[in-house]
Amino acid sequence: MWRSVSGLLWALTMARLAAGADLPLVFTQVSPDPASSACRIVRLAPGGSPKVLSQGLAAARDPHVSFDGQRILFSGKRAPSDPWQIFEMEADGSRLRQITRAAMDCRTPIYQSSLYILSSDQPWHQIAFAGAAPGSTPALYSVRLDGSDLRRLTYNPYGDADPVVMEDGRMLYAAFREAGSSVFSVNLDGTDVARYTSDGGAPFRRMPCVTAGRLVVFVESETAAEDGGGGLGSVSLRRPFHSYRRLASPGDGFYHSPSPLPGGEILVSRRPAGGGTYGIYRFDPATGRAEAVFDDPRWHDIQAQVLAPRPEPDGRSSVVDAKEPTGILYCLNAYVTDLPRREWLPPGSARRLRVIEGVPEAASGRRARPLPVRILGEVTVEEDGSFQIRVPANIPIQLQLLDEDGLALRSCRWIWVRNRENRGCIGCHEDPELAPENRLAEALTRPAMNLTLPPERRRMTRFEQDVAPVLTARCAGGACHKSISDFQAQITDQARTSPLVWRLFGRKTGRPWDALPANGTVAPMPPPGAAPLTDEERRTILEWIDLGAQP
Repeated sequence: MWRSVSGLLWALTMARLAAGADLPLVFTQVSPDPASSACRIVRLAPGGSPKVLSQGLAAARDPHVSFDGQRILFSGKRAPSDPWQIFEMEADGSRLRQITRAAMDCRTPIYQSSLYILSSDQPWHQIAFAGAAPGSTPALYSVRLDGSDLRRLTYNPYGDADPVVMEDGRMLYAAFREAGSSVFSVNLDGTDVARYTSDGGAPFRRMPCVTAGRLVVFVESETAAEDGGGGLGSVSLRRPFHSYRRLASPGDGFYHSPSPLPGGEILVSRRPAGGGTYGIYRFDPATGRAEAVFDDPRWHDIQAQVLAPRPEPDGRSSVVDAKEPTGILYCLNAYVTDLPRREWLPPGSARRLRVIEGVPEAASGRRARPLPVRILGEVTVEEDGSFQIRVPANIPIQLQLLDEDGLALRSCRWIWVRNRENRGCIGCHEDPELAPENRLAEALTRPAMNLTLPPERRRMTRFEQDVAPVLTARCAGGACHKSISDFQAQITDQARTSPLVWRLFGRKTGRPWDALPANGTVAPMPPPGAAPLTDEERRTILEWIDLGAQP
C-alpha cells in the first residue's frame, strides 16, 4: 500500500515540477570564514526566505529527507566540543530528537529501506551514516531509528563516506583508496561490497546520487579538494562500467553535493572557479544547463534536497549472524579478467593465492606509506582457476594471485566478508557486467580452505627482521645494502616489475600487461662468487615487495 501511495505522491511531485511550480528545499549553510565552524540547516519555501531549522544546536549539517517527506535526518552538535551525532526532526524543525549517542563523529546520515532476517517476524527500518572514532578512518554504520543495534558495515582501511540508497535497496558510497576514491556498492547489512564504476575519468569520486533518469551522478576531481568539490561525472544504472560521461569540468565552477529532482534533473551546489561561495543550482545532466535557485553570498549553500515524498527503495534480507566469526570467499575462475588479451594470463599460470589482512592505523588523512599488512595464509588455485576460502569476518582483506616463482600477478582492492556471508566473484578483475560461464567450479565441490589464524599468528614480512638478515648472509656480507633506503630505486609496488627482482632471477619478470621495455641486459645478484640465495630467501624478498616493502 505504501509503495502505491508513495508512487502517486512522486507522480504528483513530478507534475508540479513539469508545470514550473517550485518545491520547498532543505539545505546546509556553512560559514565561508576558515576560522569559523558555523553551520546550520535551513528550509526555503517557494518565494520565501530561509528559515533556520536547527535553532538551539551549536552546529548542524548533512540533511536527508525521509521517504514520506515529513522528517529530516541530520548531523548535529549540542555543544561545540561534542562529537557529531545523528538527530531527527519534523520537516518544520519541530520534535527534535537525538538518535545516536556514540563515542565517535557520526556524519551524512541517510534513511534506509526495510531490512529483515529469517529469525525476526517483522522487518525494521534503520539509518546508515559515516562514523569515525578518534584516531580512525571513517566507516559506514547502521542503527535503528530508536538508536539501538549500532553495527559497523564497511571495513575499508582507507575509509568510506557519502552513502546513498539505490532503488533496489543497495547503497552507493565513496570508498577512499591510497590515492583517490571510487564509487562502490554494498548491501544494507555490509555484504557483497563491489566496485560500482570503472576507473575512467578523474581519480577522486565522491558524493554519488541516483537520478530519476537512471543515472548515477557524482563529484569528481583530479586532486582531493578540501571541501570535496570538483567537476561532475555520471554513469548509467544499466551499464555503470561502460557508460562514463563527464557532465561538467571544474573549469565551469566547482560542484558539490548533488541530489535528485523528480524529473531527472539534479540540485547541486556550485561556486565560481575563481573563488566565492557555493550557491544552489538546478542542473540538467542531459544538456549541462544550470539554472540558479538560491545563493546567499554570506554562506556556502550546500547539500540541498527537495522536501517532498519519494518512492521507498526495495527492502532487503540479510544472512549476517554476529554469532558466526567467519565468512567464505570464492572465485569461479581467476583467468576471467579485464586484460585485453586472454593469452596474457593463460590457465595454469596462477599457482597459489595469498590472502592478506590490512592492519588499520591511526587516521591522518591520505596515507603517505603503504598500509601495514599481515598474511592469513596461502592456498592452491585449482586447475580451472577457482578457489574457496574461509576467512575471519569484518577485517580488510586483499587477495593476490601468485605464479610459479611466487610473484604476485594480480591483486584485488580491499574487501571483506561479514559474519556468515558467502561472497563470490566471477574472476580476477573481470567485467562485472558479464555473466559467468555455466559450469561447476572445482573449488566448490569441496569444503572451503580454512584461513582463520588468530591475530597473534598472522605473519608480517618486514625489512629489518626478514629481508636484512638475508642480505647480510648472502649479498657479499650485506655491506652494499644496509638500510631500506638503499633499495628505493630498485623496487616498485610490484615485485615482478622491480629491477631488484630482475637481478635475483637474472631476467625481467614483468608480464605483457606491464608494458615494460624488452631491451637491456640484467646483471645477476648476488654477484659472481657470492653464495646464491635459496628459494626460501628469494621468496622472502619477493613477498616483502608485494606486501608493500614494509620497513
